[in-house]
Amino acid sequence: MTTASLEDDKAVDEIVIDLSGKSALADFIVIASGRSQRQVGAMADNLVQKLKAAGAKGVLTEGQPQCDWVLVDAGDIVIHLFRPEVREFYKLEKLWAPHPAADTSQAVQAV
Repeated sequence: MTTASLEDDKAVDEIVIDLSGKSALADFIVIASGRSQRQVGAMADNLVQKLKAAGAKGVLTEGQPQCDWVLVDAGDIVIHLFRPEVREFYKLEKLWAPHPAADTSQAVQAV
C-alpha cells in the first residue's frame, strides 16, 4: 500500500530496502523523491491518511512544514520522502544498501 500511494502521487526513484533480521529499527525502509516541497508534503499527507484508513496506529511524521525531507514512521515501515537535492546530499540508500565485498587484492599483494 505504501509504494502504491507513492506511485499514485508520482514519486520519483522509489526504492524499498528490506531490513528484516538486520535492524530493530524497522523491517523496511522506503525512500522516494518528490519534485518540490509541495509534492513531498502532499505525498506525506496522502500516505499518512491511507495508512490510518488501513488501521495503522501511531503513525508519526517529522519534517513538515519544511518538506525538504519528511519521515513517516509507520512502525515496521519507515518512509523517507525527499526533494532530489536533499536526497543526494544524505544518500540514505548507500547507508542502508548491502555493501559489496571489499576488494582485498591490493592488501594481499602488499603483504
